[in-house]
Amino acid sequence: MSTEQGTETRGPAPQPLRGIKVVDIATLFAGPLAATLLGDYGADVIKVEHPRLGDAARVHGETKNGIGLWWKMLARNKRPITLYLGAPEGRDLFLRLIRDVDVVVESFRPGTLERWGLGWDVLVDANPRLVLARVSGFGQTGPFASRPGYGTLAEAMSGFAHITGQPDGPPTLPPFGLADGVAAVTTAFAILTALRGRDITGVGQQVDVALIEPLLTVLGPQATVYDQLGIIQQRTGNRTASNAPRNTYLSADGVWLAVSASSLTIAERVMRLVGRPDLCEHEWFRSGFERAKHGDEIDAAVGAWIAERAADKVIEEFEQAQAAIAPVLDIAGIMSHPQYQALGSIVHVDDDELGGPVAMQNLIARMSATPGAIRWTGRPRGSANAEIYGALGLSPEELSMLAAKGVV
Repeated sequence: MSTEQGTETRGPAPQPLRGIKVVDIATLFAGPLAATLLGDYGADVIKVEHPRLGDAARVHGETKNGIGLWWKMLARNKRPITLYLGAPEGRDLFLRLIRDVDVVVESFRPGTLERWGLGWDVLVDANPRLVLARVSGFGQTGPFASRPGYGTLAEAMSGFAHITGQPDGPPTLPPFGLADGVAAVTTAFAILTALRGRDITGVGQQVDVALIEPLLTVLGPQATVYDQLGIIQQRTGNRTASNAPRNTYLSADGVWLAVSASSLTIAERVMRLVGRPDLCEHEWFRSGFERAKHGDEIDAAVGAWIAERAADKVIEEFEQAQAAIAPVLDIAGIMSHPQYQALGSIVHVDDDELGGPVAMQNLIARMSATPGAIRWTGRPRGSANAEIYGALGLSPEELSMLAAKGVV
């Protein structure tokens, strides 16, 4: 069963990126996820893996019966082939492969493609309309360019870790690939922008995405604030320096609830609800920054009120008061939550290797006229070799000889 934005597909689904051909030679994790996003909306994505080692994502994280579960989502809608780019025969075959593709996504350390004789000058000579998306830890230039770079380093260097955690605790790294995920969405956007640019100019271009930059961008106005006021944002735990109340609070039945009051009207509703309308009369209450300075008093009032009530009752009363609140959900809660179910955020897709449907996140955005689709889950290594190399004119005998050499 393939899915079209949360529903079973009953006919050909409109695919907005149909006709766009992508070759994904990237690994862990931003580049491959960017290619996944393109594939979700109809791009034909060919996934290239090392013939012997495969992609590291195949064995990253939890497995079932030796089959990587992350791979099932990350490699969905991709046609997997094997090819060793470091061999002369592999280089030549790769150049044949990309002659009529639109996009190549790579995430090797800068200089690796050049060392293999596959630098931009060679690729663009083979295909002047090519868009080459290059994802690396620190970008293609600069003193750190040649260093190995992973999302963890980007989360540290971008300023994210510095502002995350309790005020008296250490900088805190996220327990998932945050920098990779943000960079993946950025890369997919940049690729589509480059393709639109090609519509205008008629030629392709390189796209340089450094993991340290997209996360820096989404952290907000830190650079401007520092430049103009000399202020360096510090760790504030679940609080923020710009408004209050803003925290997580434990209900009487042991459920953590998140409250946010970014606007004055919401803050007033919360304080009236919890029995402290007197706080709203203070002049300082009218400013989010000033409210944040009184976070201890505000949190004490909100926390005590919530601690006396069950979570369902708290949420009900907040909704009646038109104040903002949400439960802190784990993945089990997400998959059973009525809002996620209404959105179709989690779908089940049949998988032959695992012998049944597999749950995974649905497409990242819903489109009313041209929805994408999850056509299949991540497939076995090299399962599209015969199909794709055959289309390039290679015979089964030639493929066998290349396989014996370790090229495919």
